Amino acid sequence: MHVLLLKEPRDGDSGPDPYIKELASHGHKATLIPVLSFKFVSLNTLSDKLFQPEKHGGLIFTSPRAVEAVKMCLEAEERREEWKSSVKDKWNAKAIYVVGKATAALVRNLGLNPLGEDTGTAEVLSLRHGSYKMHRLNDKIKPLCCYWRTI
Repeated sequence: MHVLLLKEPRDGDSGPDPYIKELASHGHKATLIPVLSFKFVSLNTLSDKLFQPEKHGGLIFTSPRAVEAVKMCLEAEERREEWKSSVKDKWNAKAIYVVGKATAALVRNLGLNPLGEDTGTAEVLSLRHGSYKMHRLNDKIKPLCCYWRTI
């Protein structure tokens, strides 16, 4: 049977798409059709806030796209140096929560130490860690929540 798979394709270097692989293992041929478009918005605002860790109680990454946005904020040479020399360590002194193992791995690539990677959804993360009154978060300072939606 031929199946149309309507989803975002995986990055080329991350191996075959698991859905196509699973469908093939059951004798189906799948054609992947990307149906979503994605655009980052507010990167300047994110960058400004990212370099002011003293104004935030922690970081919450809800998806790999959120990590990608932070990575884009670090592309400028002067920003990258500032990140490596001091900003990254200031964030690591705070709580850094993630939703899922893939997001956690990407956050580690930024030099950050994530918590919560065993959660699969934001709901589980909030239930497990007390609805944002989480470990090491300052109750008087809100966390910088990095989340992105597909448009």
